[in-house]
Amino acid sequence: MRIILVGQGPFGEKTLDALIQRGEDIVGVFCPKGRAGEAMKGLAESSSIALCQPDHMRDAEVLEAYRDLQPDLVVLAFVTDILPESLLDIPSIGTICYHPSLLPRHRGSSGINWAVIQGDTRTGLTILWADKGIDTGAILLQKEVDIEPHDTTGTLYFNKLFPLGIDAIVEAVDLIKSGKAPKIKQDESLATYEPPCDESQAVIDWSKPALQVYNLIRGCDPQPGAYSTIGGEKIKFYQAELIEGQAQTPPGKIIDMDEGKMVVALDGGTLRIGKLKGEKVAKKAAAEFAGEAGLKAGMRFGE
Repeated sequence: MRIILVGQGPFGEKTLDALIQRGEDIVGVFCPKGRAGEAMKGLAESSSIALCQPDHMRDAEVLEAYRDLQPDLVVLAFVTDILPESLLDIPSIGTICYHPSLLPRHRGSSGINWAVIQGDTRTGLTILWADKGIDTGAILLQKEVDIEPHDTTGTLYFNKLFPLGIDAIVEAVDLIKSGKAPKIKQDESLATYEPPCDESQAVIDWSKPALQVYNLIRGCDPQPGAYSTIGGEKIKFYQAELIEGQAQTPPGKIIDMDEGKMVVALDGGTLRIGKLKGEKVAKKAAAEFAGEAGLKAGMRFGE
């Protein structure tokens, strides 16, 4: 079975390595130029696999390369570019895609972020058959994981959905080779789609209940970083802990520094912030950051 792998970053590299180690017939690797594709490029070249690094997957050179390589299967390993329908028509078996949510919930490019922000306690990953829609194709397999109260988007991805995703892609390829890969239609009545989780979605509203503020911060950690302003400067929050119990001070006010962490009042609790990042001050431990930025107890975020 002739396989093309399209991917980027560490996930793309580890997927490629796993398939190579299993002796799969990888006939082509497609990855971005620069840092995002560096590891995949090196592995492809050291393994004598045809390499293509287009600016976009819709470029004419990609279609030509697909036709030359004559793939049976294309595997998309964390691909943010949208593939044109002309590419989906080429592999004889089809194209499968890794998506880090339990589809049809959390379609879109920020499925992990929104699962945390919306307070989900379970999420997972889906290997789906790609079609011309955005995460709308038939489901091949799914894996579930718990979202713990302390999980961030970063811990959820790197500790759970990354390693599980590699195994799931390998399992999916095995199912396809055996002729036992299902195609389960998604239930559109359960579908949700959220926009990319960028800075426009990451501003903290201190009037919201404590749990919602906490979920936003951990859902935006490490990217894009939930933020508020103080003294006209944008400050981003990381490594948050939620302490329940009503604070006797307005939400957003700095209460104290406790064991190097900044304590901030919420509506229905308090936040202990481990790290902060500013426009002028790099990310660092909250107490150190506060000293450099001049933040003190009694000052209030959002004013």
